[in-house]
Amino acid sequence: MSEINLDDLVKPGASEVHRDVFLCQDVFAQEMKTVFRNTWVYVGHDSQAPNKGDFTTTAIGTQPVIMVRHTDNTIQVLLNRCPHKGVQLVNDPSGSTGRFFRCPYHAWSFKTDGSPLGIPFKKGYEDTGFDTSCAKKGMCKVANVKNYRGFIFARLSEEGESFEDFFSGSLSSIDNMIDRSPEGRLEIVGPPLRYLHHCNWKMLVDNQTDTCHPMIAHESSAGTVTKIWNAVANEDTPKPMVVELVLPFMSSYETFEKMGIRTWDHGHGHTGVSWSIHSEYSDVEGYFSAMIEAYGKERAEEIIAETRHNTCYFPNMMVKGAIQTLRLFKPIAADKTIVESWIFKLVGAPDTFLKRTAMYNRIINAPTSIVGHDDLEMYERAQEGLKTDANPWVNMQRHYREDELGGERVHPGTSEVQMRNHYVSWAKYMGQINEKGAGS
Repeated sequence: MSEINLDDLVKPGASEVHRDVFLCQDVFAQEMKTVFRNTWVYVGHDSQAPNKGDFTTTAIGTQPVIMVRHTDNTIQVLLNRCPHKGVQLVNDPSGSTGRFFRCPYHAWSFKTDGSPLGIPFKKGYEDTGFDTSCAKKGMCKVANVKNYRGFIFARLSEEGESFEDFFSGSLSSIDNMIDRSPEGRLEIVGPPLRYLHHCNWKMLVDNQTDTCHPMIAHESSAGTVTKIWNAVANEDTPKPMVVELVLPFMSSYETFEKMGIRTWDHGHGHTGVSWSIHSEYSDVEGYFSAMIEAYGKERAEEIIAETRHNTCYFPNMMVKGAIQTLRLFKPIAADKTIVESWIFKLVGAPDTFLKRTAMYNRIINAPTSIVGHDDLEMYERAQEGLKTDANPWVNMQRHYREDELGGERVHPGTSEVQMRNHYVSWAKYMGQINEKGAGS
């Protein structure tokens, strides 16, 4: 891999970033060894493994992992590799393994915490030095795992920021999504909507807080819905759920400007400080009374009034608390990204919420969506357009100010500050390849 000079890739304050950040496979390889190794990455939700032995498979960067509920009821995260010949132990996206994993190649078996259970015909390893080998230790286990109110995060590196320091105040977005349940619990519902994008993963992250594109890029989809609705509706016409979900995408620049953007350290931030495209959804009968019973009137009003738009958690996760969705932008190569869009049920809330969440996910995030494909076309056109030699820089100077980051801050709603926040943190972690534990 050629040497990477970060000063050549990210200008001060990340006002501009070089096209190689998106195009270069060497840059991508270093991201996997640094950014995705040294940060706390979302792995899954504990409702995906409700019983002992239940598991789900995913990846941290390009490292395949298994999230499994162990016999002591804890959630374990294991590297999906047999220590014998390297065979991937689990090939299914989810399931139940009972009390142990068994390799399909030579039948080596391991407990659900990764520790060795059995090796067939073991006497062949006597006096070979096997007892001091890596294989004898069992499956490799991710030591740094945090279960935060059901959300499972893991850090591959042995050293680094604590979970609390890394996320700090940004966890308030996850808290709000959970607290919207009268019982304070969420459950994953079904598998995700999953499909391949032929673009760099960071383009999708950037788009989550780009508030200057909806009224342009989505004019063909949301704009068409708006025109039809305006033509047929009057003040007495009940607004269908699909219309209620799509119309806000055509909000004006001024509306998005007033929304505001909040940033935190370590690359986290969200749109929709004072208002969002989710703020004016219709009330659901019986919900507010259930929330009052659970939290009291003042706290219930506070929870429901917080309708943040997109919260980006560095490096590759976004949540929408008000609509109970979570999206993962999973890197495959410099120009390939798998996008997973998950939905949650608010435990104890009326079923209308889950219906609305599922409809939103289908309309906006599905491979067959009428809105998401607008974005997909822009990503892929950008991936191709950046190959031109005329201008090697991607501009992110909207509302740029020196010393705009640090701690928790609020900015104008059409600012590109959260994109800059992302790349300032990206450059920081990219530079940690030589630190202890970072590139091992």
